[in-house]
Amino acid sequence: MQLRKGTNIRELRVLSLFSLDALAIYLAWYFAQSLSTPWSIFWTTDNPVSFLPILGIELGVLASGGFYQSGESRRNYAGLVRALSIANVLLLLTAYFYQPSQFISRSHFLFFWCFSIVLVVGARFCIDQGLIMLRQRGLIRYSVMLIAEPQELDPARQMISREDRYNLVSILDARSLDVNLRYETFKSIQDKGVAEVFITWSVIKDRLFLCWQFQAAGIVLHVIPVGLEALFQACQFWSIGKLPALSFSPPTITGKDFWIKRSFDICVAGLLLMLLFPLNLLIALLIKLDSPGAILYRQVRIGLHGKTFKVWKFRTMVENAEQFQTRLEAQNEMKDGILFKLKDDPRITRLGSFLRRTSLDELPQLINVLLGEMSLVGPRPLPMRDVEKFSENHFVRHEVLPGITGLWQVSGRSTITNFEEVIRLDLTYIQNWTLLLDLEILLKTLKVIFRRTGAY
Repeated sequence: MQLRKGTNIRELRVLSLFSLDALAIYLAWYFAQSLSTPWSIFWTTDNPVSFLPILGIELGVLASGGFYQSGESRRNYAGLVRALSIANVLLLLTAYFYQPSQFISRSHFLFFWCFSIVLVVGARFCIDQGLIMLRQRGLIRYSVMLIAEPQELDPARQMISREDRYNLVSILDARSLDVNLRYETFKSIQDKGVAEVFITWSVIKDRLFLCWQFQAAGIVLHVIPVGLEALFQACQFWSIGKLPALSFSPPTITGKDFWIKRSFDICVAGLLLMLLFPLNLLIALLIKLDSPGAILYRQVRIGLHGKTFKVWKFRTMVENAEQFQTRLEAQNEMKDGILFKLKDDPRITRLGSFLRRTSLDELPQLINVLLGEMSLVGPRPLPMRDVEKFSENHFVRHEVLPGITGLWQVSGRSTITNFEEVIRLDLTYIQNWTLLLDLEILLKTLKVIFRRTGAY
């Protein structure tokens, strides 16, 4: 019974979409036939049998493109336009080779191409919007179950809720799949009428053979990569020897891209150092008058490929500030303790507070950019104290030059209190880098600085 329930839902979805597309294609051909230049057409809506080849070609192209599968593929409207365009070209070629010596109405195929796109895409868009409205009211949702380790429950729930089409009816831990509890787990799934189950990768990686049991019960099994979301954003799914495989491309900031970015950094950093020289002199004088100590502050940070370097900053704290940090660790506002952030840090001087809010304390790092130790944009370089608390997946941020600013700074700055969110932003930047993205982040940084949001 459970097998039929899960299967019937999928079959009903495919049949509905198939029928809707067939109707839209029929109407598109009918309208094109009515408006175009008359010709001795051998495919006509007046004869349903002769119209079947048109449906076969159009629907076959859509099916091969995955537009009858669940998820985002059927809502890929740009992909639908491409598929319908390819199908229309195939129809035109078929008509030409079938009747090479007869007149073929080009206006007919032009009208059909336009009408098919408008009707097919329009119908699917209306259906999707209707489904969204119904799901917002709690209707047409799939009952699902989640099986995850305790530490993965919250991120897994968030992943499922973002889809906005599931009703999470039960949550179990990994032990529910142990041999002695497995029968009760499958019985619970069937009793609750669940057709789809979500399992985190850490739960299933040692129990891959269980996939067969879920499939035999007619249950769709989704394995979600909790904790590896940023990594899987850069992968491609393909087949090798008829077996599924994932390909991970290297970061884009390599080779000629690196030298394009490096040339941009040198030009901009050199220009800014010349233009901002009077401002730097003024800040240096004010620091000297405000509190005793050096004007510039140099701290060891971890940079490209894990190599250490000394980052330059205007001093914003009292002397021997690092020695006082151990006393303040208990007040750290970062949830995981990797970074140290304290809003009302008693070590910050009066002028230092202003310099931090305006990010003027970072200006000497333009020297680090010229020396090739940093970039204008990239993941922020962190002190040894923070890096020593890294997990294995955190070190990927060291595969590119650290930056004065980055996605972290323009997406919340110090208001972000979860280092995993910082890592996600860093990886998003690395995987999607373009020179235009660097310019965009630099402009957003200026906006954040003028608003003085999230900095302390």
